[in-house]
Amino acid sequence: MKKLTISLAVCSAILAFGQQENKDSLKVQNIQEVLMTKKVFKKESDRFVYEVANAPVAKGNTTFDILKQTPLISSTDDTNLKIAGKNNAIIYINGRKSNMDAASLVQFLKNTPAENIQKIEVITMPGSEFQVEASDGIINIILKKKSTDGLNGNMRLSSSVNKYSNNSASFTGNYRKDKLGISANLSGGANIQAQYYEMRNGNRLVTNESTGYIDDPNQNLGGYMNIDYQLNDNSNIALSWNSWANKSYHANINFFNTLRTYDQQGNLLDTNFSNSRNQENARSYNNNFNLNYELKTDSLGSKLNLNAAYLNYKRFQMTDNNTIAAFADGTDGLLTRYVYQDLPQIINNFSGTADYTQKFKEDFTVSVGANFNSTETDNDTQNTTYDYLYDNSGQLTGTEVTATPNHFVYNENIYGFYLTLEKKLSDKFSGKVGARYEITSSTGTSDNQQDPSLRRIERNYNNILPYISLNYALNDHHNLSYSFSSRMRRPSFWELNPVKNLLTEYNYTQNNPFVKASETYNQELTYMYKNSYFVILNHSLFKDVLTQVPLQGFPVSPDGTVGTVNQLRYIRTNFGTKQEMSAALGINKAFFKQALSLNFNIGVQHNINKGSLAVDPTTGDRFLSADGQFVAYVNDTKSTSLFIQTNNSVRLDSKKTWFLGVSYFYVDQQQIELGLLKDLMSLDFNIKKIWNDWTFTLSVNDVLRTNIIEITDVQDNGNYNAIRNDMYRQSVGASIVYNFGNKKVKKVRDINDASSDVKSRTR
Repeated sequence: MKKLTISLAVCSAILAFGQQENKDSLKVQNIQEVLMTKKVFKKESDRFVYEVANAPVAKGNTTFDILKQTPLISSTDDTNLKIAGKNNAIIYINGRKSNMDAASLVQFLKNTPAENIQKIEVITMPGSEFQVEASDGIINIILKKKSTDGLNGNMRLSSSVNKYSNNSASFTGNYRKDKLGISANLSGGANIQAQYYEMRNGNRLVTNESTGYIDDPNQNLGGYMNIDYQLNDNSNIALSWNSWANKSYHANINFFNTLRTYDQQGNLLDTNFSNSRNQENARSYNNNFNLNYELKTDSLGSKLNLNAAYLNYKRFQMTDNNTIAAFADGTDGLLTRYVYQDLPQIINNFSGTADYTQKFKEDFTVSVGANFNSTETDNDTQNTTYDYLYDNSGQLTGTEVTATPNHFVYNENIYGFYLTLEKKLSDKFSGKVGARYEITSSTGTSDNQQDPSLRRIERNYNNILPYISLNYALNDHHNLSYSFSSRMRRPSFWELNPVKNLLTEYNYTQNNPFVKASETYNQELTYMYKNSYFVILNHSLFKDVLTQVPLQGFPVSPDGTVGTVNQLRYIRTNFGTKQEMSAALGINKAFFKQALSLNFNIGVQHNINKGSLAVDPTTGDRFLSADGQFVAYVNDTKSTSLFIQTNNSVRLDSKKTWFLGVSYFYVDQQQIELGLLKDLMSLDFNIKKIWNDWTFTLSVNDVLRTNIIEITDVQDNGNYNAIRNDMYRQSVGASIVYNFGNKKVKKVRDINDASSDVKSRTR
């Protein structure tokens, strides 16, 4: 469904310590003391490690629940996981990138028992061997190694209510017999994503106000199957398939628009009312196949890993956009404009990876690898506009029809090579250095560009991306580390598809085939004390930032034609530079014999934005202000904001069957690309009961109903823009999980997907 995309990075830190009950002699008590002091959260060379197996909170929880309680990881919407100071978190399992798309991955994490997890690694600055973009971090889930044959799994039912009810169900099974392992999942659900918008923009001569609702119903069905076979003691072969389908029919946009015009003295000249009533029918399909071969080459852990994958993504979207003249009370009048859009997108990707890790004695490791991606996207869009003309009596006198089809095909080839060296120089000092070399070649063709030079767009560039990580353990209580990395952020394929998504007649979003990859440089300094207290200093520099930019005014086309109505266009484009600096102080500690697990961090973030855009890069249009001067959108601002995040768990009984969870986050107002983002916060509660193999959970999210987005921007030229977006975060939910079968069944080996980095760029 059409919406503005806003990314918010919110820091969190959560930790629970394990305790073992002993009732015998002093000798046993001494053993207990040793177990209690075993490190649950620690800093290694290039990552933080959370030993889930040593923490009792894993009992009855899902993997998603445990991730939210892992230091440095947060989720503000119970869907997306973020790492402190990072735009996004990429999920790895046993050192391999997950081969599921975002929607099915969330279902997988929410329906996988946390008892399967040995530890969770949080890599805030991934090395050269990882295929990540921009400032993304990595969450690496290490599963327990089990050896028993048999079948196990779980079934899960969940339901929540905000404005509408949302329901889901899933079944997961794991089977192992001798050398064969099979894991499978089937999940589905139905929900309605509701939003309320207030949008105001204009200048001293023209103002436009739109208020209304978006209701986007969704039906989802997906699953995966992994088949792993052990050829011998040193090699495995595996085939993985995952699929996800979404159907969103009868999604509705209903906005009431008020357009006011004024004279130079500020006197109201005219007021026009209209209704935007748009309906969208869309469906999408995502299928991925991956073949993996792994060979262990020695007893030290050296190995070769090969992957070949195919990804097919299809999305079919048809939209009816109606502009209806209205009265002041919102009652419909005459239909003035109808726009029909057919916006298909088909993506085919072939990819392969080859990784080899050679481990030497004396803690020295060399990793080398290569990857290849070949992608074609086909976007055959159809746009037809019908303008209806009426006489003074309201009788239809004519219809103007304008067709603007565009067949846009985008081909992209990426070659990547990396080398990483890791060495433990002493008991106190270790380091890791590496570099990644990437070659990108892309071509976009369009059959409906009037300018012949724009019918074929070629972009070829090579990048060397260095990486370094240094770690120094002063003693058992003090640890200091520094990391630097350079990355690229390539545009998603839907961002390149040059389609226009209409919100109202004069307010729309526009994708852009001319955008290029942005560059990111990240630095991080970390200090940790007693594995319970930490300080993280982070700095990120973004060049050619890829974002949405609001261009506003009376459009002037390249041939000099001046528009008669003030327009607001959200254009996807490269927009200057941005710096993000943050300092966070965190504590992860248990009190009252592990009954209370306190997880808290507080910090400040400083943003520096510097960018300017005067011309619509998709049309060449410029914009006039109320004074008849050409204007640009300028964001040359700085802001400093406070953030607080706490996630706490309270054990309510001695048998560890009742738990209370309390979570809270606050993000102070800060400057982003679209303007000044107002402060956000949310208070959440949940209570959990564990009964044998059953887990019952009741949750309340956004209790105070304060998680609502508001953005304002006022330009020196007099243009202003304000957005208020309520996504109905306040909700009440319940879930039931039943675990069955042999709990010691060895899980099927999770396989890295050669096309995982491409799938993240589909939707």
